[in-house]
Amino acid sequence: MSKPILKIKNLNVEYPLFGGILQREVSCVHAVKNLSIEIPEGQTVGIVGESGSGKSTLGKAILNVLNLTAPDVRINGEVLLHDDGNYIDIMSLSKKELIKYRPQMQMIFQDPFSSLNPRMIVKDIIREPLDIHTSLSKDEKDEKVRWLLKKVGLSVEQEMRYPHEFSGGQRQRIGIARALATEPKIIIADEPVSALDVSIQAQVINLMMDLQKEFNLTILFIAHDLSVVKHISSKIGVMYLGNLVESGDSETIFKEPQHDYTKKLLKAIPIPDPKNREERKKERLEK
Repeated sequence: MSKPILKIKNLNVEYPLFGGILQREVSCVHAVKNLSIEIPEGQTVGIVGESGSGKSTLGKAILNVLNLTAPDVRINGEVLLHDDGNYIDIMSLSKKELIKYRPQMQMIFQDPFSSLNPRMIVKDIIREPLDIHTSLSKDEKDEKVRWLLKKVGLSVEQEMRYPHEFSGGQRQRIGIARALATEPKIIIADEPVSALDVSIQAQVINLMMDLQKEFNLTILFIAHDLSVVKHISSKIGVMYLGNLVESGDSETIFKEPQHDYTKKLLKAIPIPDPKNREERKKERLEK
């Protein structure tokens, strides 16, 4: 088995709740509770759970970006990134120190429209991480943008268009190209296909699987749909109310689930029934 490229140890995330005239803390929401998991290099680990289970919070905590939108959030635990033979605790780094490791971990967001700047053309959107994290020349950046567009199944001619000129699936491909720009080791994919039609979901997932194989990417694939997670993940973790209630390889989770919540998620997966489908078709024709 591959060595862990990421080790998460005893991670806790709390959001304080304020109330009263003086806006003092009256309670808190424990979004992630004492969570530990290892992410093997070059593999996809699926994190699944309903809305509010803490799975998206986990992804943002790993990237150490929660305080950008929630400055009062309390986070403790360890997020250990394997780098040059050593493990670096991302949580202990200052903002300045963290810049060095940003290119190694990138994110693909749920909504492919709101995550793209509507005032920027595609070329500039994909090139932005290169402007921030590399010292490439303008020509080198432009060449890499064109190369990335081809890798995600878009044409070079589309680089001068704006996000609103693309379909949802195409916009997510742009988001994937942007995430790949810095040649990351790890990609956090936060519900990357939930906003897409089913047929487009399959295309995006297959693209991610192809790219993972080509670039040896490690992917943390966050979703609420177990059937989607099974298709792409070698290992699955199930979250419920901030807790990691079960984890294991995909086949074991599906064949021998241990936790009641996992069993409920499995029962919620629609099962095609060709026999009943033919009977319903016959009934419609007879009417």
